[in-house]
Amino acid sequence: MSAQASQLDPAAAPRALRPMREDDLELVHAIEIRAYEFPWTPGIFRDCLRADYPAWVLTENERIVGYFLMSLAAGEAHVLNVCVAPEAHGHGFGRKLLRALLHVARGRGAERVFLEVRPSNPGAIALYHSEGFNEIGRRPRYYPARGGREDALVMAIELLPSE
Repeated sequence: MSAQASQLDPAAAPRALRPMREDDLELVHAIEIRAYEFPWTPGIFRDCLRADYPAWVLTENERIVGYFLMSLAAGEAHVLNVCVAPEAHGHGFGRKLLRALLHVARGRGAERVFLEVRPSNPGAIALYHSEGFNEIGRRPRYYPARGGREDALVMAIELLPSE
């Protein structure tokens, strides 16, 4: 297998999850702008880190391939952002990030987790459903979209205590 092919092969490359650091923000933002038409700004990421929101990166061969950020309060977690670099889609990284997020949320005392997702993102919706999230509502005109606004589906999962 070539070095290029092994760069995104989950079976061939060491992966690690670690807390996001401020010196990761340039690389994280580079993924964000490749992944989203309406990306977060570097300042939003910086503000989340400075507010001590749980924020983690997934690395492969020490290269960041994805990340998540969430807020926690009053026994609830809110997913702020889960993103995998577009060139790394289809390798299970989104599922790994989501499971890690749920593990961190549970460890920090969250009893339920909420998120919003674009109805135009069927891959993310399928992932969330497969991990136990249920649609509980809709936020009209929540997301910026080309030519206007797009609704958000609101999804939630109840976290059972770990045994």
